[in-house]
Amino acid sequence: MNLRPMKPLESRLAAIGLLVLMLVLAYFLLLHWWFVAPLRDVSSQMDDLRDTQSRFAAAIAEKPQLQKRLAELGHDSADSSTFLPESDPNAAAAGLMQRVVDDAAAHAQEGSCEVSQKMPVSNPPTTAGDPYKKVVVSISLHCDMQPLIGLLYALEKGKPYLFVQDFSVYRNPLVAMQKSSAAPLEVQFTLAGYVRAAAGASAGTGDNANAASEGDSP
Repeated sequence: MNLRPMKPLESRLAAIGLLVLMLVLAYFLLLHWWFVAPLRDVSSQMDDLRDTQSRFAAAIAEKPQLQKRLAELGHDSADSSTFLPESDPNAAAAGLMQRVVDDAAAHAQEGSCEVSQKMPVSNPPTTAGDPYKKVVVSISLHCDMQPLIGLLYALEKGKPYLFVQDFSVYRNPLVAMQKSSAAPLEVQFTLAGYVRAAAGASAGTGDNANAASEGDSP
């Protein structure tokens, strides 16, 4: 098979292509891996450092607001209005259940809302020296959507601080079939609050124990 000689134009194009290929190889072998890639890596690290610096600067700028918020939280923790007013957990549970009844009645103008069941929930015994005692009650409601929203907002956003837990809601399909309008929601949840432990209770217990031991000693 005879190979014909290339024409001048084809020879120039082949030479240009070979030159371009050699330049590309020379760039990657001599420049890119030795200079360009390390510089790009350094540039990426600098961008990460700038981003970290900006985040730290934003956090430092928020320091006065955070200190103010911490001071407010510290004041709230010392504020007696954040705790249930009763000192006895049983009385506090009764007060919690009555509050739900009163708040449900206060939002009844927005729709039907009534307490169907309420009962205290036993809590694990607290250890001696605990500054707070948790009080939990179980609540069941037949309530429309609007008064339910108002009731939950009033419970969680007011004082004393209360916490809605174990919340569940559903609509009874049997009641919905019997009514032409929307049936009320069946709502169940537990409501928790805290009572402040009697000041000096643990100290008083220790003093009584010491007094008893001294009285028994000869």
